[in-house]
Formats: sequence, C-alpha cells, structure tokens
Amino acid sequence: MSSTSETPARGPRWYLIPIRVLLVTLVVSLLAFAVSLLLGICAVVLAAKLHSIHPDLRIAYRYIALPAASVVAAIVLISASFMEARHYRRAKVLRRMERQIGPAI
Repeated sequence: MSSTSETPARGPRWYLIPIRVLLVTLVVSLLAFAVSLLLGICAVVLAAKLHSIHPDLRIAYRYIALPAASVVAAIVLISASFMEARHYRRAKVLRRMERQIGPAI
C-alpha cells in the first residue's frame, strides 16, 4: 500500500517562476484593462451627456484604460516576482530540511 506521505515530493523548479509571473501579470493586467475601459466608457458617455456633445470613446482607450492597465501590469510584475522568489526560496529550504530529517515513522 502506498500513501501520499511515503511518496517523495518534487522539489521546487526555478524555471517555472518566470512563466507563472508572466501568466499572472497578463491575466491581472487584462482584467484591469477591462475594468478601467468599462469605467472610462461610462465616464466619457456621462461627460458627453452633461456637455451635450457626441462622445469620443477613443479617449477611454487612450487616456484611461491603457495607462491604468500599464501601471497595474508594472506593479503586478514586480510584486509577483518578489513573491515567487520568496516562495521558491522557502520551498527549497523546506525540501532540504525534509531530506535531513528523513521519513517519519
């Protein structure tokens, strides 16, 4: 019989860190772009209605959504890099401790 505690766990893989960081950055920045675009369109339409002019929705893309998504992407890229590096180091230390102690009885 084989239990999960008897099977050795795989160690941390450093080459997966950039993939995870880029994937998280892409997903969060796309979400930020979508939300800021929605809010930007609402703001442009509301401002156009208040001023009784035709709304130019390119403003929502150029001056609201794209800069907001760029700022969010930069912040997420930096913070995800630090968090993944910290997680990798912690997993590496725990793996080394696990090997030193040996299997539990």
